Amino acid sequence: MAIDLTTDYGGLTLKNPIVMGASNIVTDVNNLVKLEQAGVGAIVYKSLFEEQIQLESYQLDQVQETYSNWDAEHESFFPSARHAGPTEHLRQLKEAKSKLSIPLIGSLNCVNDDSWLEYALKMIETGIDGLELNFYNNNVDFSLKSATIEEHQLKTLELVRAGARQIPLFVKLSPFYSNTLRMISEMDRIGVDGVVLFNRLFQPDIDIDLEEHHFPYNFSSDADNRLALRYSGLLYKKIKAGIIANTGIFSGRDVVKMILAGATGVQVVSTVYKKGIHQVEVMLEEMTAWMKKKKYNSLDDFRGKLSKENLSDPFAYKRAQYVDILMKSEMFLQYHPKRGGLAHKDDI
Repeated sequence: MAIDLTTDYGGLTLKNPIVMGASNIVTDVNNLVKLEQAGVGAIVYKSLFEEQIQLESYQLDQVQETYSNWDAEHESFFPSARHAGPTEHLRQLKEAKSKLSIPLIGSLNCVNDDSWLEYALKMIETGIDGLELNFYNNNVDFSLKSATIEEHQLKTLELVRAGARQIPLFVKLSPFYSNTLRMISEMDRIGVDGVVLFNRLFQPDIDIDLEEHHFPYNFSSDADNRLALRYSGLLYKKIKAGIIANTGIFSGRDVVKMILAGATGVQVVSTVYKKGIHQVEVMLEEMTAWMKKKKYNSLDDFRGKLSKENLSDPFAYKRAQYVDILMKSEMFLQYHPKRGGLAHKDDI
């Protein structure tokens, strides 16, 4: 039995639903080739961060300023120079595209309103097949209303969508909205081609010995995929945009779970860092073996089978199911003072 793993990824036809997410791995051309050979359906290139460009530009200005007007004979030790902006990133993006026969998706993260469309158009000129916008807000302003943040992001999406009609547009968003479903629905109305669930944000940690902040690389675990699983199940058949599950996708079985919930594709990063590029082949083999066992010929045969849309249980995606689990006698745990921890009530 021939197994068909092809999927529609927000308007892009992929040979399978596994997409390599944005990371430093893809900046090495050799890794790009290896990822394609391992079988990924598409690759999202490392994000272009406007904040990084701003920082580098500021540092360059600081260096030149430090040595300006050194003495009467030296106005400066350096020739006048300006930061090249996104030029180097665009060059790398164009080179990456030339090495691949599978779709390459650019990733963009800006801070200024006018930069979103400007940088998006520059990236499109490199020949990328799609563009992913990273939306999140690390807010430190107590007075800023959530509606203000959301409206600003939606206006940004409208701006980019209107100016970049020629390629699929994706939004990678955080789950931290007052009503994430409404936000996604509004993005769908604007015309986004796919939503990536969810952005994994870097969070600071504290070294208590040095008494200072540090920023360790925070890999996901397979338990982290449940949020994306839930939202995939809720969104299936409710929006036109593709549903892309992200975070905690480590195995082929994890991919199958997301498809059963309603996802059109997944993104992986941590599993490749931890297990190597070959892990993509393993995941595809696991998916194929499961589908053969279940006698499914294609992803569409079981996509959304366990979504809210197709379940007869009205509480499967609601809090009532959570309460039901907690109240079941076989799940009920009590504190056991002699054991110094939790124990099943029948063992007390």
